[in-house]
Amino acid sequence: MKPDLEWLKRNLTNVLVTNNGSSEPIVSTVNTTAPSGRTFFGHPRGLSTLFFTEMWERFSYYGMRALLTLFMTTATIESNPGMGFDVATAGAIYGMYTALVYITALPGGWIADNLWGQRKAIWVGGWIIAIGHFTMAIPTDFSFFLGLVFVICGTGLLKPNVSTIVGDLYPDGGARRDAGFSVFYMGINLGAFLGPLVTGWLGEGYHWHWGFGAAGVGMVLGLIQFRLGQRHLGDVGHLRTEKLPDEVAALSKKFFGAFSVFVATVATFAFLVSSGAIPLTVTQIASGLGYAVLILVALYFIYLWTAGGHTAEENKRMAVIFWLFLMIAVFWSGFEQAGTSLNIFARDLTDRTVFGIEIPASTLQSVNAGFIILLAPLFGVLWVWLDSRQVNPSIPVKAGLGLLGLAAGFFVLAWGAANATPDNPVSPSWLVVTYFLHTVGELCISPIGLSAITKLSPARRVGQMMGIWFVGAALGNLFAGLVAGQLENMPPADLFQTVAMIIGGVGIVGMLASQQVKKMMGSCD
Repeated sequence: MKPDLEWLKRNLTNVLVTNNGSSEPIVSTVNTTAPSGRTFFGHPRGLSTLFFTEMWERFSYYGMRALLTLFMTTATIESNPGMGFDVATAGAIYGMYTALVYITALPGGWIADNLWGQRKAIWVGGWIIAIGHFTMAIPTDFSFFLGLVFVICGTGLLKPNVSTIVGDLYPDGGARRDAGFSVFYMGINLGAFLGPLVTGWLGEGYHWHWGFGAAGVGMVLGLIQFRLGQRHLGDVGHLRTEKLPDEVAALSKKFFGAFSVFVATVATFAFLVSSGAIPLTVTQIASGLGYAVLILVALYFIYLWTAGGHTAEENKRMAVIFWLFLMIAVFWSGFEQAGTSLNIFARDLTDRTVFGIEIPASTLQSVNAGFIILLAPLFGVLWVWLDSRQVNPSIPVKAGLGLLGLAAGFFVLAWGAANATPDNPVSPSWLVVTYFLHTVGELCISPIGLSAITKLSPARRVGQMMGIWFVGAALGNLFAGLVAGQLENMPPADLFQTVAMIIGGVGIVGMLASQQVKKMMGSCD
């Protein structure tokens, strides 16, 4: 499971939102003090409010996500009918959806910093998410896609801002804040573990739309406890700005006016595509979006290196950021197959009968979160132990190891899929081992990347470089859906082996280049 906007964990408590690259702040989020008194596992009582808010939001998100590809690729004539899409179309839709969830976190954080404050953004975003899930519970194609749009927008508002408030509970920072985020991270993974179990049982066992509705119920429960627990947050999370109310109102009008134009443009484009006026497939749109994003990021870095006004040392460090951007994009393009190709493999080619009862395919989506809960503390101890002996791997080495762990998981699954057929399905242990290796890879690459970016970024580019990191995650999610679509024309074993070889090759290149990349980092490793 992804660390879900963990960039806010480190140093975005006091992010300065800049305008056109200027270092002059528009608004500064100021650390405030949470009330003293009862604690939550030795931490501020407000952490419990955010812990359960995040747990229920992740319950809803990962519960619904576990059903998406299965629902879209299930035939329309079955007793529990799906949408009947081919795998390529379903993968492209899944990829664009998960990519946009990450991209909308950028304007979502900006709205909280400049217009609403984090609390209002969480509250409004949570209700938009719930509305989205309940809209998806209505059994029509239009309501399904409209619900996805609601979930994308709501998640962009909620996700970055919960993490921001967690950081604000610890105005002094230090190890206690890191420990608080470790507790908070358990809430993320607990929700991700429970969500697929509940929604899968309802969605696959009874009716798909019951599962989508259950995800909405989970979000509502999170909102209720967030409202009841706000008294434990003190004054953190409110809008703090140097602007006058009239200036904030004018800025809000300008932003939402531009947003309305953007939505209208996208809606018009979607209508023209669906009506055949623009002859594009969903897969072509997703591919075009992915390549356009990649080109824009490359052009942005070229601009920074040539006309950004940075020193040679800063340019070297931003080159390392671009390298990490590519590595994380490749990583998520494989890892996020969990919701697509691996989910389809679990449904079609895995024997899921346990004690005479067939468990839903989406249940296996909980395995990764379960391994995170078990392994994350062990990896934390491992890195500290290695560091105390001055043999802790460098950041570039850990990134390479993460990709190699991911590749190893796909090699295992390719081996298992080689002889799997619908009439002779394989044991779920193949998927369990794959998810274990993927989790090991995730724990090597994901937590270290953004920590590195906070060190490598020039002071006036920190927010922009954080955005680049999440564009990398979005890009990886998008290509994960497109790669999974190849199941339409390629046997699973061949697809998994191809993915393993590409990712493993990038991992080897990462390891070979690690010494040179480390030199470019200077003292930031």
